[in-house]
Amino acid sequence: MLTVDFSRFPLAPGDRVLDLGCGAGRHAFECYRRGAQVVALDRNGEEIREVAKWFAAMKEAGEAPAGATATAMEGDALALPFPDDSFDVVVISEVMEHIPDDKGVLAEMVRVLRPGGRIAVTVPRYGPEKVCWALSDAYHEVEGGHIRIYRADELLEKMREAGLRPYGTHHAHALHSPYWWLKCAFGVDNDKALPVRAYHQLLVWDIMKKPLATRLAERALNPVIGKSFVAYATKPHTPREDRA
Repeated sequence: MLTVDFSRFPLAPGDRVLDLGCGAGRHAFECYRRGAQVVALDRNGEEIREVAKWFAAMKEAGEAPAGATATAMEGDALALPFPDDSFDVVVISEVMEHIPDDKGVLAEMVRVLRPGGRIAVTVPRYGPEKVCWALSDAYHEVEGGHIRIYRADELLEKMREAGLRPYGTHHAHALHSPYWWLKCAFGVDNDKALPVRAYHQLLVWDIMKKPLATRLAERALNPVIGKSFVAYATKPHTPREDRA
């Protein structure tokens, strides 16, 4: 399930891509399939080992085109182990709401992104996330959990302050908002509650089958209750670079 819309955020074969806070690797895998040179980085060593296994399996199965590369590595988002201007593209999906120093993370992403490069940032949307927080303290009061809720204009302003130039936004995963509201209402660790189980089955069916009815429903509902807010931006060239 991808949050970044690659029709709005196109990749070219050979693009150097950093998936920062990659988690289970969903965006890194898609970038690899599209022919990119991918680095998937996360602080969770267990997840990184799983991502590395999937990269190897994808290569063996021929899922990535010739020239594509993929590396999974542990790392700190506040101290990225890369030189300046190392990447053409940076993706950070559902990560910044976990990190106290979000401005520091943005600064590091801008540092390693080349001038003219592109960045995609996704965070939980303010409205649906606010409902989750109201329904359950356990949803966010956990180690490593969500520590803030972004308003769209707040995130965009922080991106501008970091030196980025936003060029597009949208919302995603409207059908997932009710699922998390149910989870929060019945207990975030209670997967046995009938409404939670039933809705989860619906989501799995939707992800696997992609029926037209649910695709149209989600498209219509995304502006209203989309679970994620997605922002795209570029790193401008400096005046000196433009003259060169």
